[in-house]
Formats: sequence, structure tokens, C-alpha cells
Amino acid sequence: MASLRDYTPSINFPVLLRIIGLLLAIESAFLLVPLVTCLIYGERDWIWFLVTLCITATSGLLMMFCIHPRSSNMGKREGFLLTALVWVFFSLFGMLPFMLMENDPMSVSDAFFEAMSGFTTTGATVMGTISHLSHGVIMWRCLMQWIGGMGIIIFTLAVIPMLNHSGGMQMFNAEVTGITHDKLRPRISQTAKGLWMIYITLTIVLFVLLIAGPMGPFDALCHAFSTMSTGGFSTVDASLAEWNSVYIEIVVTVFMFIGGTSFTLIFRAAHGEFKPLWRNDVFRTYIGIIFVMYILFVIGIFYHGQAISVKAVTLDPIFQIVSTITSTGYEASDLKNWGTFVLALVFALMFFGGCAGSTSGGAKIDRLIYLVKNCRNEIVRTIHPNDVLTVRVNDKVIPHEIVSKVIAFLCLYVMIIMVGGVLLTALGLPLVDSFFSAFSCISNTGLGAGVTGYGESYGIVPDVGKWLLALIMLIGRLELFTVLILFTPAFWHK
Repeated sequence: MASLRDYTPSINFPVLLRIIGLLLAIESAFLLVPLVTCLIYGERDWIWFLVTLCITATSGLLMMFCIHPRSSNMGKREGFLLTALVWVFFSLFGMLPFMLMENDPMSVSDAFFEAMSGFTTTGATVMGTISHLSHGVIMWRCLMQWIGGMGIIIFTLAVIPMLNHSGGMQMFNAEVTGITHDKLRPRISQTAKGLWMIYITLTIVLFVLLIAGPMGPFDALCHAFSTMSTGGFSTVDASLAEWNSVYIEIVVTVFMFIGGTSFTLIFRAAHGEFKPLWRNDVFRTYIGIIFVMYILFVIGIFYHGQAISVKAVTLDPIFQIVSTITSTGYEASDLKNWGTFVLALVFALMFFGGCAGSTSGGAKIDRLIYLVKNCRNEIVRTIHPNDVLTVRVNDKVIPHEIVSKVIAFLCLYVMIIMVGGVLLTALGLPLVDSFFSAFSCISNTGLGAGVTGYGESYGIVPDVGKWLLALIMLIGRLELFTVLILFTPAFWHK
């Protein structure tokens, strides 16, 4: 029988809190952006952003200078715990402007849901309209998505070099989406800096392209933040349809596609290494899925008599496919008229999402490839049980342990959707709304149940349900194991 000493925590909490304090100080610096935005537009919400900035900065500085860890060492458990806690702390402080804003301030539950949705780039919202929001609050919603898109921990590794030696790789693997992750540089901090530089550069290019169209500077910057992060928040209720611009739709589609591509491949392509991009099985499958889905979408559009223009059978379906597979969550204006067949295809795209190492959500195409190839091997073994068959991706044999982890991941993924859906029905939500909401949040897509034609926005979810969905968003963004491991006794076992 295990003694109490066996369960004594040996986690280095002081160093965790000190690093979180540093990150809160950095979050307070980001709050300057919406604060200045309010001042530019003469909005009173600047006061509440200043209050939030002071609270966040003070809390962070107190944690930095009043906590003195005996050791700065961090192991695997500290890495997992820090990764999860940072997202929670950022959301807790990031929700304050929503609770304090001048027009229609939110409750604690609504504000935390909105903040977690922003940082995890889910894009789900409890607001029926955003027309009452100040420019500062709208900017903060989009900026949150941009911060969370590449990852808070990746940003941490880029600005805190000491973590290169203290659990840095563990945190990098815990936050970056996918199965296995390659270091682009010898030091993990250099890899993090490289990824963030690519991310920032692409955001600037997108901003310039949007401002060259019918968008003004404010709208262009906000949409650059939310598109590059594949988050999907907009500055107006009608979203991109407000501008009714083919140019805007094309530009956004291209950059959503880039956001759904592995940033490791983008980094190498930016440095002249194009062969890894063209030879990558996952990237080719990514393009193949979009092509096949486009044909199926067009069939559904024609069948329901919605082929009313060239754009309706060319750009609109491509826009919707890329928006869904990258979990951005922008909707084509005629989506609800395309029929249930197209809606079913949307669900399939939501499930697997984009490439690993991208800003997109979902279970990832990498795991789809592993699953399909492993299932094919098992079918062959029923006829030839003595054959030695392997899963091979990118000309590499995938270890059985990784294939098993993929299968476990997908099983847990489905189970979380089922459990989340059942719990939401117990709270009184309609059946379709419950399961679709859980599905949308775990995949970080953010589409409301209204897209099914059965329900409404997330505003109808009870407070307990909002906290549950916020947890599901976090689990989905950190890819299940990073969060679920914290609920196991083994994690806390000394």
C-alpha cells in the first residue's frame, strides 16, 4: 500500500509561479494595444483596459519578485503543468475587460468563456451581436486569438532562453499540435523564435494585402490577427460578407490555407527548402482533401439549385472548405442553403482539421493518415496473419508506440465529444446543440449550433455548460494528453 510520502508533491511550484508572473507582465504589455485603440477612437473603455493592465502587471510583478524558487530546474511534470496553467491564467486576466467594459458588461462565466475561446482560437462566442462593443474590445478579442494562434508557450520559449535547458522541449511538444515535432534549430528557443518570426511576417503581409482592398486599417489589422491564427473573430456582425469583396475572400482563403499548413514546412520553404514541402505526405493529403471536398461541395450546391453564379460554385465552396478544415470558422453566406450533405462534409472537415504544427484545430490530418494506413494493415492481416506490415509516412517507418498513441488519441477525442454532449443535454440543452457544441469546441472551430438549423448561439448554454465547454476548448487546443494527464493520480505521484 502506498504511503502518504509517495504522493507528496515534488513539483517545483515556485518556479512555475515565477514564470507565470513574467508571462502576465507580458500579457499586460499586450493590453496596451486595445488601450491605445480606445484612446484613438475616443472610447471610455480605455479606463477599464488601464485597470486590467494594472491588475495584470501588478500580479505578474509580485509573482516574479516575491517568489524565490530554490531551484530553476523543470522536469516533464512542470512542463505539462506550466503549459496548462498559462492558458488558464491568461484567460482569467484576459476576461477582465469583458466584465468591466462600458456597454453591456459580461458575467464571470460569459467573460471566461469568451477569453478562453479567444486564446484557444476557437472563435465561439456568447454574444448575439458585437455592434455594441468598442473598438478596443473588438481589437482585444482578435489580438487574443493571434497570441494563442502560434502558442503562449512557444512565445515563452522565444523570450525566456533559460527554458531551453529546463523542460523547454517538453513544453514545446505539449503545446505544438501534432504527433512528433522537429527542432528547426539546435536550441529550442531558436526554433520558437523562428516560428514566431514567420508568424509575424505572414500577419504583416496579410494586413498589407487587406488594407490594399476595401478594408480600413482597423478592420484589416483585426482580420489579419484572427485569420492568421485561424480563429475567426470579426469586427462586424456580418463578418467578411460586410465587404462583399471577391478580393478579400481570395486573400483570406489563401492565408487560412497557409495557417492550416505546418509552420515547420513554411519555415523551411521560406529558407529555400521546397523539397520537404512537396514531398510531405501530410501536405499532399491536405491539398487532396480540399480538392475532393470541393468536387463534393459543388455536387451538393448543384443538387440544391444554389449554382446561381460562377462565384457560387468556385470561390464560395473553396472558401468554406478551407475555413472549416483550418478551424477558422468563417461561414460562406449561402452555407445553410447547400443542404445536409454539405453540412455532413463540414462535420468531417471539422473532425480532422489541418496539418500538425499549424494554427488549426481538429485531430489533424497526420493522425488521419496513420489511422487509415494502420486500418489497411489490419485488414490485410486478416488474410495474411503472418505478414509484417508497417505504417510508413514520408518514407519513414512509424514506431508502433506512436501508432498506438494516435489510436488512443482518436478514441479519447470521440469520448470527450460524447461525454461533453451528454453532460450538456443533462443541463437542458437540445440534443443536436449539445453534441455539436462539444464537437465544435474540442475541434476549436467555433461554429455555433445555429449552423445546423436546430439551435442558436452559445448564449443559450447555462453557466455550468460554459465552464465545461471552456475546459473542452483548452483540452482540444493542447491536444488532450497535456490537460488530461493532470487529472490522473500518476501525475501527482512522487
